[in-house]
Amino acid sequence: MRNKKYVLDLLKSENDQLQKIHGIIEKAITEETLITTTIQETDEARSYGEKLSDKVAELGGSWKFIIIFGVLLMIWIFYNTEIMRNKSFDPYPYILLNLILSCIAAIQAPIIMMSQNRKEVKDRKRSINDYMINLKSEIEIRNLHEKVDLSIIDQYKHLCDIQQKQLELLEEVNKKLRLMTKL
Repeated sequence: MRNKKYVLDLLKSENDQLQKIHGIIEKAITEETLITTTIQETDEARSYGEKLSDKVAELGGSWKFIIIFGVLLMIWIFYNTEIMRNKSFDPYPYILLNLILSCIAAIQAPIIMMSQNRKEVKDRKRSINDYMINLKSEIEIRNLHEKVDLSIIDQYKHLCDIQQKQLELLEEVNKKLRLMTKL
C-alpha cells in the first residue's frame, strides 16, 4: 500500500511537471516567441565547494591521475622494500599505504558523486529544454502542413474559378461563331 501511494505521488508530480512545461509551450506559441528564449541554460554561480568537487572529479577520472598515482604507488613500494629494507616506515604488507588509499577513496567518492549530481541536474534541465524545443518544432511543422494544405485548396479553388471563366468565354465564343455561320 505504501509503494502504491509513492508511485501515485511520483506520477502526480511528473504530471504536474509536464503540465508546467506544456503551459510554457502554449504561452510561447500564443505569443509567437521562441522556446529557446523562454528556457535559458544558466550556469549558476558555483560555490567554492562545487568548483572543487568538479576539479576533483575531472582529475580523479583521468588517465593522468591513474598514471601519476600508479607511479607514486610503485615508488612507495620500491622505496619501502628495496631502499629502506630494514628501516622502512611501512614494511611489506604496506598497512600505512592501504590506510592512505582507503582514506583517499573515502574522501574522493562522495566528492565525485556531488559533481555527478550537479551535472545530472544540469542534464535534466537541458533535456527539458530539448523536449520543449522538439514539441514546439512538431507543432510548427503541423501548422506549416495546415498552411500548405490551405494554400493548395485555395489554389485549386482559384484554378476552378479560372476554368469556369474560360468555359463561359468559350461558350460565348461558340455562340458568336454560330451566329456568324448563320449569317
